[in-house]
Amino acid sequence: MYIVNGKGSWIRLIAGFFVLASVLLGVFVSKYWLLFTGLVGIMLMTSSLTGFCPMELILKAIGAEQRKVSS
Repeated sequence: MYIVNGKGSWIRLIAGFFVLASVLLGVFVSKYWLLFTGLVGIMLMTSSLTGFCPMELILKAIGAEQRKVSS
């Protein structure tokens, strides 16, 4: 798995898990968990527009493998 977008992307896998988990928690525990779903969506939009992604920084800090982009 790699940090960058595309097949095998850690960021997409983690974002999907966060959204699914927070929706389930919102349905079965408290509706306030849906705010977390909104936060994940805002961060995904921010990342697509600016290139800044806090999860990418976290993954780099723990040593996740980065895919080499060839030109």
